[in-house]
Amino acid sequence: MSRRTLLRASALGLVVTPALAACGSGDGPALVRARPSLTHGVAVGDPRSDGALIWARSDVPATLIVETSATESFSQVKRFTGPLLTPATDGTGRIRVNGLPAGELVHYRVRLDGEDGAGSEPVTGVFRTAPTAPADITLLWSGDVAGQGFGINPELGGMKIFSAMAARDPHLFLHSGDVIYADNALEESVTLPDGRVWRNVTAEAKNAPAETLDQFRGNYAYNLTDDNYRAFNAAVAQVVQWDDHETTNNWYPGGTVAAEKGYTERSMDTLAARSWQAFHEWMPLDPKEAVDGRLHRKISYGPLLEVFVLDMRAYKDANDANTAPSGAILGPAQTRWLIDGLRDSTATWKIVAADLPLGVIVPDGKTAFEGPANADPGAPSGRETEIAQVLSAIKANKVRDVVWLTADVHYTAAHHYSPARAAFTDFDEFWEFVSGPLNAGAFGPNDLDPTFGPEAVFVHAPPKPNTSPLEADYQHFGEVRIDGRSAELTVNLRDATGKVLFSQQLAPGRN
Repeated sequence: MSRRTLLRASALGLVVTPALAACGSGDGPALVRARPSLTHGVAVGDPRSDGALIWARSDVPATLIVETSATESFSQVKRFTGPLLTPATDGTGRIRVNGLPAGELVHYRVRLDGEDGAGSEPVTGVFRTAPTAPADITLLWSGDVAGQGFGINPELGGMKIFSAMAARDPHLFLHSGDVIYADNALEESVTLPDGRVWRNVTAEAKNAPAETLDQFRGNYAYNLTDDNYRAFNAAVAQVVQWDDHETTNNWYPGGTVAAEKGYTERSMDTLAARSWQAFHEWMPLDPKEAVDGRLHRKISYGPLLEVFVLDMRAYKDANDANTAPSGAILGPAQTRWLIDGLRDSTATWKIVAADLPLGVIVPDGKTAFEGPANADPGAPSGRETEIAQVLSAIKANKVRDVVWLTADVHYTAAHHYSPARAAFTDFDEFWEFVSGPLNAGAFGPNDLDPTFGPEAVFVHAPPKPNTSPLEADYQHFGEVRIDGRSAELTVNLRDATGKVLFSQQLAPGRN
C-alpha cells in the first residue's frame, strides 16, 4: 500500500492504527514508523472575537499542532501546540487558538507531530472571528444526520446538502441536534415505496444500534467519511448541541429502552453516559466552556448577535410526566441562566438555540410527549411551566428581539407565537423557525399546542412520512442574515439545493 493510498484509506476510516509499515531495502525488509494521519478532517467550533476551537483526530498518538495566518500563503503564522492525541479520547482533541484579530477571515493549518518526530500531511481550513463592531452576519442552522436508515449515498455524491450550505459562505452553523443517529442501523440498500433503491456506504459501527462507547464513536466517524461534511467542517465555525438520537430515540434521564428495541443495555442513563463521552470527543466544543460542563452555553458574536445554546434533553423529566401540574425541560438552574442571560444581553438579536420546538406536539407513544407541548390547550402544565417562566421574564425584563431556532421534527416551518391567540398571555409575541432534516427521513407536519398561541405561518413537509433524501425538496436548512448597517434580521428557509422556500424580515426593536 503506497503512502497516498494509506492516507486516503485512513481518511475514510478504513485504517485505524497503522503504527508500523514495512518497506524493503537491498538488505531485506525493515520496519519504520508510519507518519501520523488526520483521519477525519478538521473542524472549527465556538468562535470568539480573538479565535476559535480547532478539532482533529489522529490515527496514532501524536501532538496536535495548529498554525494560523491572515493569508492563504501562510507567509506569517502563529503557532499553537495542542494536546497529545491518544486512544484515551479515541485519538481526538482540540485546542483554542486565540490572540487573533476580531472580525477577520483566518486561515489555519493543522498537522500532527508523531512521537518519533514524523509529521502528518497538513489539512487547511478557514473561519471568521467574531466582530467587535456591527457587521453583516450569516448564520445557518439545521439538524438530523443519517437518520431512518438513510446514510451516505455514493450515487448522489454523498451528503450534498453540506456543499449547498457551504456555498452560502456562512459565518456560523448551528447544529441543532441529532448530529448522529446512534439508534439507527444502516443497510446496504433501502427499497423505497415507489420501487427506487437508496444505497448506503456501510460501516461496522452502523450495523446495529449503538450501545458501547466504541459504537457511539463509530457513528461520528461514519458521518465524517463524507467528503461534503468534512469540507464544510473545515470552513465553517460550528455551534453544536445534542438531542435524543445521539443516545437513543426519545431518551430522558432515568428512562428505560423498550424491550422490543432489542438492546442488551436498556438503561438510558448508561447509554447517555457513553454517548456524552463520544459526543464531547468528536464535536468541536469544549465541555469546560459550558455552564454545567456539558452543553448549555452562550456564544457572543459581536454587538448584533448572541446565541444561547440550550440543553433540553439532560434535565427533562419523564416523557409520561408531561401533563403534571409542573415539569422540567431545562431544569431550574438552566432556566435561571437563560432568563438572566437574556436580561443582561447587550446584543441586538438574541437567538435561543432550542433542540426541541416549543409548541409542536411530538407524541412518544399514546400518552407521553417528547417536548414542552403536551396537547393540552389550556394553561401551562408539565414542561410548559418552565417555558412560561422564560417567556414571562422576557416580557417583564423588556427584552427585545428574541428569536427561537430549532430542528428535531424533520420539516421546516415558521411559527409566530402571540398572546392574542394563547391560553397563557403573560408574554410578548415572538417567532420560532424550524428546519431539517439534513440527511434523514422527512416527516410532518405535526399539530400545534395552543397554550402559547402559535400560528404556522409557513410549513413545508413531505406528502408521506419518512420521505427519503432522494427528494431534495424535503431536506432543509435555515439561514439567518443580519444586516450590519440596519441591524435588520432576515430568515430564509431553504431546501437541500439552497432554494429559498420562505423568507421573513424582522426589524430590531419591534418584536
